[in-house]
Amino acid sequence: MTISIMLITLFAGFLFSAIIGPLAIPFLRRMKFGQSIREEGPQSHMKKQGTPTMGGVIFLFSIVISTFGVSIYYGEFTVQSVVLLIVLLGFGIVGFLDDGLKIIFKRNLGLTSLQKLIAQIVISVLAYFLLKGTGFANELSVPYTEIVLNFGTFYILFMVFWLVGFSNAVNLTDGLDGLVAGTGAIAFAAFGVIAYVQDQTDLSIFSFAVAGALLGFLIFNKNPAKVFMGDTGSLALGGALGIVSILTHQELLLLLIGLVFVVETASVMLQVGSFKIRKKRIFKMAPIHHHFELSGWSEQRVVVTFWIVGIICALIAVLPEVL
Repeated sequence: MTISIMLITLFAGFLFSAIIGPLAIPFLRRMKFGQSIREEGPQSHMKKQGTPTMGGVIFLFSIVISTFGVSIYYGEFTVQSVVLLIVLLGFGIVGFLDDGLKIIFKRNLGLTSLQKLIAQIVISVLAYFLLKGTGFANELSVPYTEIVLNFGTFYILFMVFWLVGFSNAVNLTDGLDGLVAGTGAIAFAAFGVIAYVQDQTDLSIFSFAVAGALLGFLIFNKNPAKVFMGDTGSLALGGALGIVSILTHQELLLLLIGLVFVVETASVMLQVGSFKIRKKRIFKMAPIHHHFELSGWSEQRVVVTFWIVGIICALIAVLPEVL
């Protein structure tokens, strides 16, 4: 695989999002697919009420078109490519249904947690058995060491936990304009480089297609956002990030590359646990990006800071793999 294929895929993803965005946003607005804002959230967010949501369809289309087109052209469309797209679109459909119910009933609650969990588990199990047919190793590698843990058939449990966990982690992070689009692009680019080093062209094409599509989406999602990705986008990205880490056998490295998502999730868990046990809150509001907002940071400052953290973590993770 040459670097030119990576750049072509990155550009294709960006271009398709940039083209689809201006066509999709007016449609979403006409259909009154507006975002409902939580009343208990920061008051500064109330002005975002009615901003079109479900914008994840913009980059989902871009990713599918770019991945399929480039992979077919270079003869790199594989079973792994199919699994990647199934997880992306499967989790995206769950998010789409969740967003749709919120819009129909004009509330901030869509599918129940149990309904989403069952759907996510089914998609994860399907992905596992598709990979199992290719001779996929049920192993977990410890980064920067020669240690490899063989989970055997229990790997399916890890895979379900990993995909569902990161899908929801990215979903929790999606609360500020451009936050997930930026951090997601950084994370997928990092795994794209890792896949390139591993000579997994199919996986690298997908990763850079996602990175490019998110950068294109960022044109419309940066502050002030003209469109939100909604659960349609965030659940899909989290699931896809999880499966990419699995296919590179760098699962645990995702904890570093996706540190922003990990911290956001941990802040919610700590907040809930502290309130239940101590009846006291640790943060002014969780996820932690809201804590910084209520501490006086502007939304743009929080987002850019988290982007920088994402870039630093990605570099720390990727450099040892490249050098």
